[in-house]
Amino acid sequence: MPALYKVELIKFSTITELPNAWNLEHYKDLLELMDYDAINEIPLAELKETCLILLSENDPTESAEIILKYIFNERLNSGQIENLSNEMQEEKVYEEYADLSFHEELFNATQLLYETYNGKFPYPEAVQFTFKVTANNTEDLKVFASEPESALIRLLVNGMPENTLINRLYHEQLEGNGFEESKNIIWQLKKEETEANAITFSIISSSYWFKDLKYTETFEGSTYSDEV
Repeated sequence: MPALYKVELIKFSTITELPNAWNLEHYKDLLELMDYDAINEIPLAELKETCLILLSENDPTESAEIILKYIFNERLNSGQIENLSNEMQEEKVYEEYADLSFHEELFNATQLLYETYNGKFPYPEAVQFTFKVTANNTEDLKVFASEPESALIRLLVNGMPENTLINRLYHEQLEGNGFEESKNIIWQLKKEETEANAITFSIISSSYWFKDLKYTETFEGSTYSDEV
């Protein structure tokens, strides 16, 4: 009989910016791409503001192209970047782009453009939640020891409605033995605390996948990893 786990949702919040998505070096790089000559003369506290101001002097599509070229470098060709720079003004490409491995970075691009143009791009909406998984014995926690994303998603869907998006799009993967998409559905994962028979995790992802967890507190479910 599969092991049962108790899941307790500790904290759930909506965020519009991912931790450490953009730093001072990123802003310097973007300013350099925009041919700004006096980067080293800008006080560190003013780097972000200067970058946003310079971006805002461009057409939104041009700024989108600058940021996309910076983020994706040789991973996207010029045609793909041009298409995305237009699409992302109307669509949440960080939810809809076919390649899930691009979603987190597309979110970061959308967030910076939304901030630059004061809402001309879609509102960036991600979720950050912390939850505690308790098992009957320590041995049952080994399912989360290595690459736990697939096991965690299989467990978390037990706390969401049957028609939740992950269930509808990935039913075969949830029931089968190959869920490669799980690593890109979960953008950031941390083990916050480990006890004798419990682990506390923190996850950041798109609200697209996990917004239904907001209404959950405690539930039980079974799970397994792709390695089983």
